[in-house]
Amino acid sequence: MEEGDPALIAAALGDIARARGMSQLAADTGLAREALYRSLSERGNPEFATILKVVDALGLRLQITAKQAA
Repeated sequence: MEEGDPALIAAALGDIARARGMSQLAADTGLAREALYRSLSERGNPEFATILKVVDALGLRLQITAKQAA
């Protein structure tokens, strides 16, 4: 995965979501199942709030770290 590629990050979350059950994820996040499929695809462009809801519902944590100087 290219570092920082938003489409691949969303698609990776989509893979995890489908493996765990998209219907349950929809119920846990309050988002429509169809919207989740669309957002969490390689062509999707989810809002940051959607990413946060999905990450939380999947029991994951989003972590931001400082870049190391070259």
